[in-house]
Amino acid sequence: MEDSTRRPNLTKPIRCIVKLGGAAITCKNELEKVNEENLEIVSSQLRQVMITGSGSQKVVGMDWSKRPGKPEISCDVANFENQTLLDSSSFVVVHGAGSFGHFQASKSGVHKGGLHKPLVRAGFVATRISVTTLNLEIVRVLAREGIPSVGMSPFSCGWSTSDRKMTSADLSLVTKAIDSGFVPVLHGDAVLDELQECTILSGDVIIRHLAAYLKPEYVVFLTDVLGVYDRPPSEPDAVLLREIAVNEDGSWSVVKPALHNMNKQGDYASAV
Repeated sequence: MEDSTRRPNLTKPIRCIVKLGGAAITCKNELEKVNEENLEIVSSQLRQVMITGSGSQKVVGMDWSKRPGKPEISCDVANFENQTLLDSSSFVVVHGAGSFGHFQASKSGVHKGGLHKPLVRAGFVATRISVTTLNLEIVRVLAREGIPSVGMSPFSCGWSTSDRKMTSADLSLVTKAIDSGFVPVLHGDAVLDELQECTILSGDVIIRHLAAYLKPEYVVFLTDVLGVYDRPPSEPDAVLLREIAVNEDGSWSVVKPALHNMNKQGDYASAV
């Protein structure tokens, strides 16, 4: 089925889409555990490049909710009285699930579809609870760094697929958020599918779709490995691809190092 996404109208160009790899921001070997140290470091670094003049101003947090171990809600209202409204650059953040969502999705087979099955329907709910929990935590950490971030779930925004291929993605909320000075934070999600009833929409597919329509200057991937490999980097013979050329039609080729018999079709996983 044809993609029904319409090219959005933005008042200013997108500077960068940032992908936070699930393995980099969560502890993959511990179920639903955030790597707090990595996430805080990444959030601080993102603030430095996202917000013009942030280095000279005090960080005023935007997470006004009670945190574990704290006796009361933190709300620095007085600090905003003399605070200059920072000019947030046009950024979008997309994150993977890491140790969130994968267990629920694989245990129930959500990616294979079949909402008429009780297990799949329950798994759909459980998967969304897990990935939106991680999304909220990431938004909170970004907000504590003074980044005006807002969580946006593909399911809630009306994104859907047909036979696991993207067919509809309403970008109006994303573009309105950007134009309003916010940083949208999207994530891999369980979504409805026209043919198989439901599936998993991965963060990498979301990145490709956003890049195709928003036309950012840069797309940056933050991962727990050195870069893109010709196979899973955990395999002993994995080769780091140091330079990849991408053509306007989406085709690509490896420039460095020279590889032979490489499958150029690309294998897009259905992970969250």
